[in-house]
Amino acid sequence: MKKMLLLFAGIFIFNISFSQEHPDFTIIDQVKTSSVKNQDRSGTCWSFTTTSFIETEAMRYGKAEFDISEMYFVYYAYIDKANDYIRFHGNANFSEGGQAHDVTNVVKRFGLLPESIFSGINYDSEFHNHFELAKNLNSIVENAANAKEKLPQTWHSAFKGVLDSYLGVVPDTFIYEGKEYTPQTFNEQIIGFNPDDYVEFTSYTHHPFYELIDLELPDNWSHDRYYNVPVNELIEIMNYAFKNGYSVAWDGDLSDKRFDLTTEKLNLSEDDLKAVKETNYQKFRQETFDDYTTTDDHLMHITGIVKDKEGNFYYLTKNSWGVYNEYGGYLYMSEGYIKIKTIAFMIHKDAVPDAIALKLGLK
Repeated sequence: MKKMLLLFAGIFIFNISFSQEHPDFTIIDQVKTSSVKNQDRSGTCWSFTTTSFIETEAMRYGKAEFDISEMYFVYYAYIDKANDYIRFHGNANFSEGGQAHDVTNVVKRFGLLPESIFSGINYDSEFHNHFELAKNLNSIVENAANAKEKLPQTWHSAFKGVLDSYLGVVPDTFIYEGKEYTPQTFNEQIIGFNPDDYVEFTSYTHHPFYELIDLELPDNWSHDRYYNVPVNELIEIMNYAFKNGYSVAWDGDLSDKRFDLTTEKLNLSEDDLKAVKETNYQKFRQETFDDYTTTDDHLMHITGIVKDKEGNFYYLTKNSWGVYNEYGGYLYMSEGYIKIKTIAFMIHKDAVPDAIALKLGLK
């Protein structure tokens, strides 16, 4: 996701308030969601996307709109990522990037915090800026992994010290609206998010369909597994979800040079459309994954389906770059774009159509 840092670093300053509703589009299905947030100068789209997803799930089952701390998940994911990097003697991925399950894995073990308790900005800035933080953390794990003799036992405390200095010290307990909570009890009593209810999907032919697979992504450092289904069923699951009030935490490719920040409509290029006609969506998406023209460089939160004035359908997509455009920080991905550029997505297991869920053993 390093490519995306360069893109949003230049646009983080715009913060004009607009609604995602726009006269260019008619809403077909839309899930109620929380406000657009800004990851600013940090490569943490995975946390912002999945946090938005959790906030939206809480609203779906009747809770108020909450502002949950994204940096709480970043804090603990960094610790796990560093331990993994050291265990593999530096032969593993250590970067700012991540996947949706990095957030749910933290919730399962540690709970979650409101933004008001842990903003993750413990340095002289009004916005997230992780350039220095990432550099310092990388230096610690690289020096430890490359130790000439035995592993220095101080590396972990040094690593945690940097996290505490930049992001803040995670509280064991805190007061929220006059009552004391731990991160675990706050989730259990206030948010009610159960990580075990969520599954991830992908669609690639180098693995068997209808099986759980370890998808080969650098940011899947934890080797979590995804259900692998044909691309037509990938779309079927998404469409079924929106019609039934669920949203999707999407992971895919947003680095194409043809992406136009002014229109915010993502369509396949003429060359890509020609290639699809000569093969099919399943074969072409595999080709683009294999040759690195489709990579998991950005995560976003899809909250519905809209139709433009020409009758073309698009997926209403909540970005995490702040309210920087006329669509209120949202953009629109065509079905063709989704079919090729989707790497994976997370969804509630009840949002999977019964016929597909039975094939996968989810029912």
